[in-house]
Amino acid sequence: MKIRLKNYIKYKFFNSLFTGLSVGSVFVIYTPLKPSIFSLGGIVLAVGMIVIARFYDVLMNIKRFFQISLMVELVILFLVILFLIKPYTYMTALLVYAGYQLTFMFGSYLVRAETLFLKKSFALSRVDIAKQLGYLAGMVGSYLFYELIEAPKQMQVYYLHFILLLVEIVIILNLIKSFKGIK
Repeated sequence: MKIRLKNYIKYKFFNSLFTGLSVGSVFVIYTPLKPSIFSLGGIVLAVGMIVIARFYDVLMNIKRFFQISLMVELVILFLVILFLIKPYTYMTALLVYAGYQLTFMFGSYLVRAETLFLKKSFALSRVDIAKQLGYLAGMVGSYLFYELIEAPKQMQVYYLHFILLLVEIVIILNLIKSFKGIK
């Protein structure tokens, strides 16, 4: 199995586009949560990252890199769909927060594995530029969306999740296309 750089760059662009589009929405989604939940989530996140780091020797192969990347994206897809079905409930806010914390646990691993498997500075440079361009496009897009869609902030965030659903599907398709020889 190996990485198809062109597809991987598209995957990283759309992944960062999603982040840029969604970054402001979590503040609205998390409104029902008590501040202590964020402290508890931070503790679980730190412990989870330590556990994952202890298994790098098992996880640092391209097949696991693909599987964990796909798992992270499927969790995000589930969270977007969950929010569209049951927006603004305490349980949805809690599950969205927990789901994001779960995906963040794998953040260090994914960055280290990406560096290991892309190897060349040329490839890493192109991926990082695509990530920043995607994030920038997402932030500009979310700004324009919120300015153009006249609705209460909860409805704006809800409507934005239809766009996030489409972007997440594009992310998953590009991720799958990024890996040659998937079995």
